[in-house]
Amino acid sequence: MKFKSALSVLLLALLMFSCGSSKDVVYFQDAQNVPQYVRDNDLSKYEIRIMPNDNLLITVSAFNPEAAKMFNTIQLDRTTSIANLTWQGYLVDQQGYINFPVIGKVKIGGMTKEEAISMLQKQVSEYIENPVVNIRFMNYKVTVLGEVNRPGTYTVESEKVTLPEAIGLAGDMTIYGQRNDVMVARVVNGEKQFYHVDLTNSEVFFSPYYYLEQNDIVYVSPNGTKAGSSTYNQNLPLVVSLISVLITAIALFSK
Repeated sequence: MKFKSALSVLLLALLMFSCGSSKDVVYFQDAQNVPQYVRDNDLSKYEIRIMPNDNLLITVSAFNPEAAKMFNTIQLDRTTSIANLTWQGYLVDQQGYINFPVIGKVKIGGMTKEEAISMLQKQVSEYIENPVVNIRFMNYKVTVLGEVNRPGTYTVESEKVTLPEAIGLAGDMTIYGQRNDVMVARVVNGEKQFYHVDLTNSEVFFSPYYYLEQNDIVYVSPNGTKAGSSTYNQNLPLVVSLISVLITAIALFSK
C-alpha cells in the first residue's frame, strides 16, 4: 500500500513538472483589444529608409533607351544573374551617399525609396526626357537567432517584414522560446539599440519594432524550463538511479 502511494506521488510530481501554462506559449493573447483602425491602416504607414551599407539596384528607363543607357551600370536581360546585380549595385556609404553615373555623388541616406526615386528622376530629367527610375534593395535581410526552429539570416524580397513574420521565416519559436521577452537589435545612426518585445501582448502591434528594418537581429532567449533543463539533463542519469533505489527501498520495507 505504501509502495502504491509513493508511486502515485512520484507520477503526480512528474505530471506537474511536465505541464505548462498556455499563457507562456500563446501569441497576442488580448488581440481583440487592438482597435480596428490600427488593423486596417497601420501597414500602409510603414516605410523603410535607406541606410549606410544598403546595396541598391537603381535602373533608369526612358522612351529613348539609348539615352538612358548612360545612367545604368548594368544592362538587364534574361541572362543577367543575381550575382552580377549584387556586384554592380550601388553601395550606400557611411555618410549616405552613392556615386551615380553622370550626376556624381548623391545623398540618399535617410530617404524613403519613393523620396529617392523622386529626387533622382528630377536630376536625370535634366539630361533625358521623362525618365523612369526604379530602386530595389538587394540586401534587405534580417537575422533570427536563439530558440527558433531554423535560426539564420533571411533575405526579404518584399522589402517589408514584421517581427512575427521574421519568426515565421525561422520556423516559429520552439516550445522553449521566451515569447514575452524577444529582443530586437538595431543600428540607428551608427548607434546600437536593443528593444524587448512581448509577443504575448497585443501592445506589440503599437511597438516601433513590430516592423523590422534591414539588418535587424531578432534573438529569442530560452525560457526558464529550457534553462533549468540544461542542468537537469546533465544530472538525469543520477536522478533516475536515485528514484530507482528509492522505489526499491519502499517496496522492500512495505512488505
